[in-house]
Amino acid sequence: MIKDYITRQRYLDKVIPFINKSIIKIISGQRRVGKSFFIFQLIDYVKTNYPESQIIYINKELHAFNHIKTDIDLINDVNKKSKRNQNNFLFVDEIQEIQSFEKAIRNFLAHGNYDIYCTGSNANMLSGDLATFLSGRYIEIKMYSLSYLEFLTFHSLENNKTSLYKYIKYGGLPYLKHLSLEDDIVYEYLINIYNTVLFKDVVNRYGIRNIYFLEQLIHFLGDNIGNLVSAKKISDYLKSQKIKISPNIVLNYLSYLVSAFLISKVQRSDINGKKIFEIGEKYYFEDLGLRNTIVGYIQKDIGKVLENLVYIHLIQTGYTVTIGKMNQKEIDFVCDQKNERIYVQVAYIIPNEKTFEREFGNLLAIPDNYRKILISMDDMIGGSYKGIEHLHILDFLTHF
Repeated sequence: MIKDYITRQRYLDKVIPFINKSIIKIISGQRRVGKSFFIFQLIDYVKTNYPESQIIYINKELHAFNHIKTDIDLINDVNKKSKRNQNNFLFVDEIQEIQSFEKAIRNFLAHGNYDIYCTGSNANMLSGDLATFLSGRYIEIKMYSLSYLEFLTFHSLENNKTSLYKYIKYGGLPYLKHLSLEDDIVYEYLINIYNTVLFKDVVNRYGIRNIYFLEQLIHFLGDNIGNLVSAKKISDYLKSQKIKISPNIVLNYLSYLVSAFLISKVQRSDINGKKIFEIGEKYYFEDLGLRNTIVGYIQKDIGKVLENLVYIHLIQTGYTVTIGKMNQKEIDFVCDQKNERIYVQVAYIIPNEKTFEREFGNLLAIPDNYRKILISMDDMIGGSYKGIEHLHILDFLTHF
């Protein structure tokens, strides 16, 4: 086991209250966001705090565990390594690669002397029978690529605009710390990660035949960050490109990409009535480096990329995010966490009074007293305006 890692304390703090409890810990997230190294981090914590326990580690991405293909294989392998009269800490990395793994999990739960940790790269692995059976007996912790502050730590960088542009350009996949942050090197690595996600987690898993359409769809999403998207809009666009795909198929493909954690779907909500709209949503990439690998990093896209960056930070911080709609006005992000709500508007720069009135005006029109923030990259930011905070993106990423 590779033990050279940088501690990701945010996620460890979420798991610690449930360690050595009869609750299954499921760590989910896109491939290569650091789930395997987080397992090593958990194993070290267990060794330190529960030194008499038996640790059982299985990683389905390693050839050594290739013989574990079904629930029966998993049960047999674990039984050989378990100790009856003491607690067994079971760690299974990429558990969705094991057929009917939920039956094995049920078996271990029935025995009662297993503390179970699983990772998975598919959002649907908790669907159906498993979610029903485990209702109230598991927690899911979503892992993301590095936050901006983590990016600075991993790469030993100072907090400045140069570092920010590197983060925007290359994203936050942890392995980049081993590479020179240069276009040719980084994007060569990222294209391989993208292909793995595309083919292993989408094409193979869902039996997709029209790979060309799938790639065109991803490219369309990369170009339309921050725009309302619907299956019909995508279908009409593809028709203009001589590609005939029904809206239902578009919806299916979108759901597959969300399940693979390549993109996030963000619905619209009515600020006044708190209603969730079922038609028209936005899609953001969970890692900007992968987005830039697919469609390219172009300076003119900085506005939409900045909006995606703010979204990433909000979900990393634990907020549930929707797009706010209020009559004809739109609020970029309505962010809820426990009993707290924050409204966030994003603009690249505020170059003139018209832009100033639009961005601040949308927030001022909201008829409540929750916190309201405008985020931009303006060099000169004057603090607040009529109670609305105006933050530079660097301040937002480091202090929010």
